[in-house]
Amino acid sequence: MELRQLITFRTVASTLNFTRAAEVLNYVPSNVTMQIKALEDELDVRLFDRLGKQLVLTAAGQRFSVHIQSVLDKLDEARSTVHDSENLSGTLTISANEVLCAYRLPVVFKRFRSLHPGVRLIFRSVPNQELKQTLFDGTADVVFMLDETVLSTRLAVEPLLEETFRLFAAPDHPLAKLPVLQQDNFHGEVFLVNETGCPYRTMFDRSFEKKGIDSLTYLEFQNAEAIKQCAISGIGIAFLPEITVEAEVERGDLVALPWQLSDLHVYTHMAWHKDKWLSPIILSFIEAAREVLAVEEENKTV
Repeated sequence: MELRQLITFRTVASTLNFTRAAEVLNYVPSNVTMQIKALEDELDVRLFDRLGKQLVLTAAGQRFSVHIQSVLDKLDEARSTVHDSENLSGTLTISANEVLCAYRLPVVFKRFRSLHPGVRLIFRSVPNQELKQTLFDGTADVVFMLDETVLSTRLAVEPLLEETFRLFAAPDHPLAKLPVLQQDNFHGEVFLVNETGCPYRTMFDRSFEKKGIDSLTYLEFQNAEAIKQCAISGIGIAFLPEITVEAEVERGDLVALPWQLSDLHVYTHMAWHKDKWLSPIILSFIEAAREVLAVEEENKTV
């Protein structure tokens, strides 16, 4: 079992894509495939299942990943003691949901890359409800979650800035013309929301139930972009964080409806595993995220 095989395994486990892993490691794809095959032969166990074009860790692969991550963390810790901390190199894996990936993290990535161009960043878009598990599995170093206050005994969770959720509709929607909305105004309206199980959907349902509104018509979607486009087309009323529709509101494609969502306090959180060794790379990234998103929070209050 060679060190390069273990590093290759960790990268494939993070990207779940042989071609992407090859790009990160500067290998040809066949080299990555060959190393994983050699590792599986030596262990006499399948580490990945190839389901058509999709690659997934087997149960054995998941168990192996946890231990390998610990081994490689120790190796990174040893390396950090002999290298100049101002010239960091290595790989950092970040996971977040699609909203934060598109609207919050690009400025963080840009800042971190300007500080440490030698670090390879791997980003994985993961559904919000699955993000914690990536830390437990060791497939992510740091994750960003969009949720209400998160409590955990095993994770370090840091709220960075509060996000405002609103109801949005096309400017020619009948409700957009009303100065004040009452519960009865929503009768017969279609709401464009995330699928059941998504934290935002749970918040939405709870907010309306508190106001005694429990018989709503939904169209369910997997991503914010689809919700936005359907709202612009006049199909229904979108429930989204303000950050996702700033451009559309500025252009006049959407307007915020005058309806207050009760007791809804949602934050962009940054999290990592409490037992994980925080390498200089991870610490630098955490600090860059704090700095950049603190500026975003200040800009919101101006």
